[in-house]
Amino acid sequence: FIPHPVTTGFTAGIATVIATLQIKDALGLTLSSSPDAFPERVVAMWEARSTAQLSELAIAASTLALLILVPKVTKRIPAPLIALGLVAAGVFALDRTGLLHLPVATIGTRFHSVVDGVDVAGIPRLAPAFRLPWGDSPLRLDLLRELLMPAFAIAMLGAIESLLSAVVADGMTGERHDPNAELIALGVGNVVAPFFGGIAATGALARTATNVRSGARSPISAIVHAFVVLLSVLLFAPLVAYIPMASLAGLLLLVAWNMSEVRHFVHVVRVAPKSDVAVLLVCFGITVIVDMVFAVSIGVVLAALLFMRRMADLTHSEVTHEQTQSSARQLPKGVVLYRIAGPLFFGAAQKAMGAFDEIRSDVRVVVLDLGEVPTIDATGLVALESALQRLHRAERFVVLSGPLPEPRSIFVKAELDSLHPNLVLADTLEQGLAIASDLVVLNPAWNDAASST
Repeated sequence: FIPHPVTTGFTAGIATVIATLQIKDALGLTLSSSPDAFPERVVAMWEARSTAQLSELAIAASTLALLILVPKVTKRIPAPLIALGLVAAGVFALDRTGLLHLPVATIGTRFHSVVDGVDVAGIPRLAPAFRLPWGDSPLRLDLLRELLMPAFAIAMLGAIESLLSAVVADGMTGERHDPNAELIALGVGNVVAPFFGGIAATGALARTATNVRSGARSPISAIVHAFVVLLSVLLFAPLVAYIPMASLAGLLLLVAWNMSEVRHFVHVVRVAPKSDVAVLLVCFGITVIVDMVFAVSIGVVLAALLFMRRMADLTHSEVTHEQTQSSARQLPKGVVLYRIAGPLFFGAAQKAMGAFDEIRSDVRVVVLDLGEVPTIDATGLVALESALQRLHRAERFVVLSGPLPEPRSIFVKAELDSLHPNLVLADTLEQGLAIASDLVVLNPAWNDAASST
């Protein structure tokens, strides 16, 4: 139910944010502050432009070059593994031989943690251990009440973000995901993870796009990914610490480019209806400036409003005073055919019933043809009943003909024929026209009044 302009807009927006935030590490900028908001972060990077380092730029450029060239040579091994490994080894060798005189930011120099009183550079080599998420204190009812709403918010956010990632993966692979399987797996994982020191996780667009671009086509790739992360923590953490931050920035720049699908974005802007283009650009802008979840919410609401407008445009009505298209006979004097086509819902009810104003004052029987109304909602029913009441006050009969099964069942539940004495139900338009002719014959005074009028 998420429209394509929404997914395209927020995906391109996320790619823009990811790419822009990599400028800091790709150039080795030293920021005076690290604001969370995207516009302020861009301003901070611009103010720190004088701190750019050529060595960091060379590392990022080398990584990008390898990421582009390696797939042309071999696809058996994912290009990021080769590129990051070679660049990290090269930087380490240059540093050891003294050829690289400038300090290079790596995972080991950027991130530190204290484990058992010992300062650990990079990723700490700690295996997941079972623990109670609420600590040593007993689980209390008041604690559950306190955590209920935040837990619900996290669960909904995780579900939405994961399904959006799955939708993007569908677009990249041409396949279709199973949303039930996605949500059940995500829920089980997020329930179990806190018992081993983990936090709630969601499907991530950047990792999903990288996975698909590397050739992933089944859930097995996610399992392999999890094992690789676990091995990186338990066995390879000391080696991972040597990976330059500029190398990771180069990798994420390529990931962002692949996610953005610039040619597809431009194609949608060029050929899509203006309303869809507006939704796409709004989602893109809000994702970049504000937040992804807010952008998706606004985009879905805008797309829904535009959809309702289009559905309302499909609903139309017409008044026929002389000869109908489905009957060769001439309509008797005082009879009018009022035809409604399209869904009779809240967005179209007023428009559909508006043509009643075109009915002449000498009309005594209105044949209301609903044979082309596929569905009707409460607003449409209320509008119909209001029209029936107005016609009753004007002393006019109404023959309701040809409703489809769904509207007909609603009319039966609403007991229209019992509540409105001027109403007669007919199964088909032909039957309705016949009933209208009989009503005219049974009331000859109508014809006399119509003639005098």
